[in-house]
Amino acid sequence: MTVQFPALPPASQHELMQRAEQLAGKTIGEIASKFNYQVPENLKRKKGWQGQFIEDCLGADSKNLSQPDFNHLQIELKTLPIDYSGKVLESTYVCVLNLKGQTLLRWEESPVYKKLQYVLWVPIARNPDESVIQSRIATPFLWQATPAQMKTIKSDWENAIELVSLGEVDKLNARIGEILQVRPKAANSKALTQTTDQNGQAIQTLPRGFYLRSTFTQKILHTHLKIR
Repeated sequence: MTVQFPALPPASQHELMQRAEQLAGKTIGEIASKFNYQVPENLKRKKGWQGQFIEDCLGADSKNLSQPDFNHLQIELKTLPIDYSGKVLESTYVCVLNLKGQTLLRWEESPVYKKLQYVLWVPIARNPDESVIQSRIATPFLWQATPAQMKTIKSDWENAIELVSLGEVDKLNARIGEILQVRPKAANSKALTQTTDQNGQAIQTLPRGFYLRSTFTQKILHTHLKIR
């Protein structure tokens, strides 16, 4: 692992994987102490802290743009919270669902498509009673969706975009979508964004985000464990 923090972007996929593998087996606390980096006591109010920390460790260069975290390598980074039995604990956030201007958006131009071409998964294990610094990084692995998986993800995305385009945002909920689901993405119920209803009238609603179901990421993890 490089001494600089945040790390410079890796020059190649090989270098990225070397960096990622150097994190395996270490705790968040052990890694953070090397950089004199403060770790929050819990993640309730800092939901994205853990992912951002790993991004900084590995040299992600995309910031908050709608593109893969390692854009020059076309690789997205996703941390995967698990328990020590290997159970995935929550769905995985992919990106924001833009609630306006979706009518002409093509699948190949969407952030979902771009971010899920190649994903570097970093599983992080922690028991409920442990602090963040005790979270332990399992072996990272690079994943590419199969044609069948990507076809399903595309279908889920198209269904969500169609509802937005028809002004039926109120019908979007976590039950829709086989792999890709839509859930509220806001700090609180007062953080509203603008969209349009079925009559084309401007309305306020909660921001939404695309998430991968935990049942799907569980299958990805199991497949990886069987291969290894």
